[in-house]
Amino acid sequence: MVNSEVSTRLEGKYAAIVVCWLLGNGCLFSWNSMLTIEDYYGYLFPKYHPSRVLTLVYQPFAFGTLAILAYNEAKLNTRLRNLFGYILFFISTLLVLILNSATSGKGGLGTFIGICALSGAFGVADAHVQGGMVGDLSYMKPEFIQSFLAGLAASGALTSALRLVTKAAFENSKDGLRKGAILFFAISTFFELLCVVLYAFIFPKIPIVKYYRSKAASEGSKTVSADLAAGGIRTLPGTEKEYTKDPERKGNKQLLLENIDYALDTFLIYMLTLSIFPGFLLEDTGSHSLGTWYALVLIAMYNVWDLIGRYIPLLKCLKLESRKLITITILSRFLLVPAFYFTAKYGDQGWMIVLTSFLGLSNGYLTVCVLTSAPKGYKVSLISVKYEKLLGNFRSSYSQLIFV
Repeated sequence: MVNSEVSTRLEGKYAAIVVCWLLGNGCLFSWNSMLTIEDYYGYLFPKYHPSRVLTLVYQPFAFGTLAILAYNEAKLNTRLRNLFGYILFFISTLLVLILNSATSGKGGLGTFIGICALSGAFGVADAHVQGGMVGDLSYMKPEFIQSFLAGLAASGALTSALRLVTKAAFENSKDGLRKGAILFFAISTFFELLCVVLYAFIFPKIPIVKYYRSKAASEGSKTVSADLAAGGIRTLPGTEKEYTKDPERKGNKQLLLENIDYALDTFLIYMLTLSIFPGFLLEDTGSHSLGTWYALVLIAMYNVWDLIGRYIPLLKCLKLESRKLITITILSRFLLVPAFYFTAKYGDQGWMIVLTSFLGLSNGYLTVCVLTSAPKGYKVSLISVKYEKLLGNFRSSYSQLIFV
């Protein structure tokens, strides 16, 4: 019996890691596609500063939605939440493609408002998926959430690589920018549809995933019943009653205060990163010998090193786990602000590329260190799963808070 349980716990582990990586990609693939073709939007909407405005639209929608979801976490069906998010990603990405075709690649205020509305829809979808998946994976194996977070970073690297290829392929062709944009969002639309299929039909049937969700249900979680049903497992009647005598769930405020350092760490990581990337890099660094390739190279270097940084914690000797040391490292990262300022003013493009690479490396590394270290210390079986899911929402919320 023991050997059988251990076998079930390990069966499908690597398949789950791959699926988590793909689902992490899907969480930001659409947004990164929009972000990476800022040269196209800059050409269409030169008066509206799309590199700044689209981010400012995206973040409030993401944070507002995530705050509501975090407040009502205990009542939410996790499966429906994540499915809604991935389906919204698919529909919104398809609408970007349709809008571009319907307007024949023309700019104007109406088209820009439509793009902004779809950017807001990406924010709503991100709030559903990122918070839901981080919380859902937090009570499973740490490798799952780390793979999901690495997938988030990989989406940026993949879209950057694709953008460089399409720019080179269409650079000398008529209407090359628009053709590259259409190719981008066609691929992105297909990938989001793939994520819907993966989450709806593949992920819940992986044995190790079914094991952890069954364990969560046996410990009193009410949000995984639909996931278990999708995996072919029915929850036992009376399970909820069996645990009604366990301690009551702590309030959101108390839970947040007990983990305020992790919340602030996440806030500070993204406050610094997003104050520089992408707006400053795309609009405030002047002209260089790379010409129109310069901004794309900076975005690509950030995304590639962000991806590398998310894999470094796999080496336990290089992973930060001390709460104090993590906070000190995050605060020291603010030295990048004067470094970027003086490099933009006095340095050349080589130094800017190096700084941007370090910004991405530190962002990816510290994000994984924070999100894989918390939460810990909750031993009561009934509430541990609820705490981990709620903390997943809180940690994702703080990454969105800075633009509100």
